[in-house]
Amino acid sequence: MNTASEQPPERQLVIVEDDASFARTLTRSFERRGYAVISASSHEELLVLLQHNRPHYAVVDLKLGGASGLACVQDLRASDEAMKIVVLTGFASIATAVEAIKLGASHYLAKPSNTDDIEAAFDLSDGNADAPVDGRQSSIKTLEWEHIHQTLVETDFNISEAARRLGMHRRTLARKLEKRQLK
Repeated sequence: MNTASEQPPERQLVIVEDDASFARTLTRSFERRGYAVISASSHEELLVLLQHNRPHYAVVDLKLGGASGLACVQDLRASDEAMKIVVLTGFASIATAVEAIKLGASHYLAKPSNTDDIEAAFDLSDGNADAPVDGRQSSIKTLEWEHIHQTLVETDFNISEAARRLGMHRRTLARKLEKRQLK
């Protein structure tokens, strides 16, 4: 956990990321752009940081170890309604994108995303009515994965409970998750 409480909040950014190497890379990149960066690797660390800091920007990893970054989004939004929050994930799904936005995220990006992508997402405050709606059809595998991921979100990433709800053996679900990382 790192703090920077002296910086004005309009240029203060919090990064909630459990991958220390990626968090360091993002931190350095945003600091070069003039942001004062504070970081946390878990929801608990974020709560401690928010006691003494009021960042205006946040970058949140969707999957923090075995926990969901969605709780971080909810607490960040509760701490400041105007905060610009970008959620990053290694596997973007419709289900988690919808939940992140409903909880207060400003934008949702799939990894790999760089500092340019994230900073551009901070600047996007309005939706785009001209966004194409005739995208490619989802494959059966993609639909299955989105259903699995939605069930994991609903069960707070409890593998045993998700497997029960999906009607599959826990080991089968674990094998599927090993093949396609959630991060």
